[in-house]
Amino acid sequence: MFKATIITVSICLTFISMPQQAAEQNTITVFGGLPLPSTDKQIDSNKINLPDMGDSSGTLISPAEEKEYGEAFFRSLHSQILINQDAEIQSYIQATGEKLVANSDAPSHPFHFFVVMENDINAFAGPGGYVGVNAGLILLTEVESELASVMGHEIGHVTQRHLFRAAEASGRLSIPSAAATLAAILLGTQSPAMGQAAIMAIQAGNVQFQIDFTRENEEEADRVGMQILALSKYDPRSMPIFFERLQQSTRFYGQAIPEFLRTHPVTASRISDTRGRAETYPYKQYADSLAYLLTKAKIRVMTSINLEDTSKYFQANLNQGTIEQRTVARYGLGLIAIKTEKYKEAETIFQELTRQYPEQSQYVAALARTALDSRNYKNAVSRYQKLIEQFPDNDPIKIEYINALLKAGKTEQAKDILLSLNAKTKLLPIYWQSLAQVYSNMNQPAESHRFLAEYYYAMGETYNAILQIRLAQESKGLNFQLSSILSERLSFFINQQQEAGTNH
Repeated sequence: MFKATIITVSICLTFISMPQQAAEQNTITVFGGLPLPSTDKQIDSNKINLPDMGDSSGTLISPAEEKEYGEAFFRSLHSQILINQDAEIQSYIQATGEKLVANSDAPSHPFHFFVVMENDINAFAGPGGYVGVNAGLILLTEVESELASVMGHEIGHVTQRHLFRAAEASGRLSIPSAAATLAAILLGTQSPAMGQAAIMAIQAGNVQFQIDFTRENEEEADRVGMQILALSKYDPRSMPIFFERLQQSTRFYGQAIPEFLRTHPVTASRISDTRGRAETYPYKQYADSLAYLLTKAKIRVMTSINLEDTSKYFQANLNQGTIEQRTVARYGLGLIAIKTEKYKEAETIFQELTRQYPEQSQYVAALARTALDSRNYKNAVSRYQKLIEQFPDNDPIKIEYINALLKAGKTEQAKDILLSLNAKTKLLPIYWQSLAQVYSNMNQPAESHRFLAEYYYAMGETYNAILQIRLAQESKGLNFQLSSILSERLSFFINQQQEAGTNH
C-alpha cells in the first residue's frame, strides 16, 4: 500500500471489493509473424473506490481535458486488469448504461461502460464517464434491476461531478500521470509501469494525492441512482434488496471479508434510507430482458474456474423457472460444449435453439461460432453471411464474421466489414487488432505494425506501441503520407510516455 507520509488516502467505498486472485494470463493472436507478448495481470488485494478528482479552488477541468483524462484512465486500466473484449457482452452493458444515462440529469454526457472479467464483487466510475462493472457483481445480481441499481449509482457519481471536486494533486500532474495514478490507486496496485511511475512522480514532487468520497456523496449517488432506475423502468426496490443481500453475505466471509464491506459496510441506515425512497414509487412487476439472462450465462461460462460445476448449475435450471430461463440454461450448456471442444454437442444444442428462436441473434451467432471454433471456416463464413443479412446493424456479429473471413483467407471482405463498423466499435482494441491482421494478411507490414501500435496504445502499453511504430518505419517502400503519419504517431506516443514518466 501507499505510505501515508507520501500520499494521503481517505477511503469511502460503495460496491467495490478486493480481488483475491490474479487474472488469468492473456495470450493474443500472432500478427505478421510477431506475437503479442502475454501479460500476467497480477491484481493486488487492496482496490480503492471512486476518488474525487479536481482542484481545491473548485475549477473543473474542461470537457476536452476530461475526455483525454478518461481515455488515459481507461488505457491504464487495460494494463492492470482483464477487461472484457467480447463484443456481445460489451454491446449489452453499453446499451444498458445508455438507457440509464438517457434518464439521468446529464443525458448528453458521454459514457463508456465495460465489464471487468474478474469474479470479485466490484464496480467503479472513473473520469470521462468510464464505468466498470465486475463479472462477479453481475453474477451476484438475481434480477436485472439490481445490476441497473449499481450502474445507476455509479452514473450518479459521475453526473454529480463527485470525481472532480477535491484532489489537488491532479492539477500538478500531467494527464497520463494523473490517470495512471488514479487507476493504480483504484486497483490498489503499484506494480504496473505507468502506475508505479506516477506514484514516483508524486513522491518526487511531495504531492498529496487525496481520495475522499464522503457519506454525502454516497447518499446523493443512491438518491440519483434510484431516480434514474425508476425513470428507466427498472425496479427502485432492487437497490435496498441488493444492499441487504450484500450486508447478509458478510457473515459467510469470516477473515476473508471483502475490503469494501470492511471499509464501507452496507449499513442498516443506508438500507433503510433507500427502502424508504423506493416505497414512494408504486409497486409493479419488472421482467428481466433476455439479453441480461444471456449475458449472465455467457459471463458465467467465460469466468468459470470449474466448468463441471458450471455445467451442473445449468443442468439444474433446465427443468425449473420460466421457459425463457430454461432456454438460457440450454444456451449456457452449448457455450460450455464449445469451450470444451465438444462441437457436435454444441451444434445439436444451437441448431435446436436456432430452429425454435430464429430471430434471437445470440442463438444464431452461437451456431456460427460453433463452426468457426471447430475450424469449419467455409460453413462459418456461410452462416455469418446469412447473419449479417438478417442483422445488418449488429456489430458483435460483424466482428465474429471478420474473424471468420480472416481465417478463411477472405481478407478484402474482412476489411470491408471492418470499415462498416460503427464509431463506438472502432474505439475498441479489437478493431485495431483486426486491422493489423488484415494488413498482415495483405503483406503490408508497415500498415500492420502501425495498427498494431494503436492496439497496444489502447491497451495501455505505450512502450510496445513505440516499438511497433519503429518497426513500421523500417519497412520498405514507405510513401510520404504514411511516413508522415508514422512520425506524428511516434512523437505522440513518446510524449505520452514521457508525461506518464515511464520508459518501458
